[in-house]
Amino acid sequence: TSITSAKIQVNGVHLHYQQTGEGSHAVLLLPGMLGSGQTDFGPQLKSMNKQLFTVVAWDPRGYGKSIPPSRDFPPDFFERDAKDAVDLMQALKFKKFSLLGWSDGGITALIAAAKYPNLIHKLVVWGANASVTQEDVRIYNGIRDVSKLSEKVKKPLEELYGHKYFAKTCEAWVDGISRFAENSDGNICQQLLPDIKCPTFIIHGEKDPLVPQAHAEYIHKHIKGSRLLLMPEGKHNLHLRFAEDFNREVENFLR
Repeated sequence: TSITSAKIQVNGVHLHYQQTGEGSHAVLLLPGMLGSGQTDFGPQLKSMNKQLFTVVAWDPRGYGKSIPPSRDFPPDFFERDAKDAVDLMQALKFKKFSLLGWSDGGITALIAAAKYPNLIHKLVVWGANASVTQEDVRIYNGIRDVSKLSEKVKKPLEELYGHKYFAKTCEAWVDGISRFAENSDGNICQQLLPDIKCPTFIIHGEKDPLVPQAHAEYIHKHIKGSRLLLMPEGKHNLHLRFAEDFNREVENFLR
């Protein structure tokens, strides 16, 4: 099945998305920091069951092909992304849909599931956190300078954005997310977790260098009835590195 690529106007911006499959179960893929459908979800767009699912991968405003506008990080950027994501799916005429959120996209998905409970069917998050600790800030500062990133991480993003936009936006992201550490308990969306009522599946790579495992355990503890899967060899990008296992686990959960 082919993958269509298009833009649609939502909340005053033109959001880019990719769509594939003709299943009755709609699923939105939410990318991580600086991510896009193209860079973050190749194996999911290619291999998820096209008969069961209609898969949509979006580029949040200021990311991927959803530029302009340039990306910025006001205090409510996760809430803004959550509203954009939900409104995009409604603009595409999906009445109810599931969310698969990675990293920042996982945070966005948690907020969306809490705030729009009647629209969200099921929720899968991995590499996500509901708060920012001083330890997290230290980790984020380690990627502030993009020249220190591995070629594998850097190359697709430099191809997508050009070096200047990539470097500038990565710095702005570090500043934006680090600000949450100033909140009490470093709160991003902790208070919303008990409001999530849909079936929730949390996946975490035990070797994730960016998001310590305590974050996944906290989310699991505060979403009633949620399920937690730890992948011993998984790092932050476990859905790319172990795409086959990941897709199988997620499809079984979504069925």
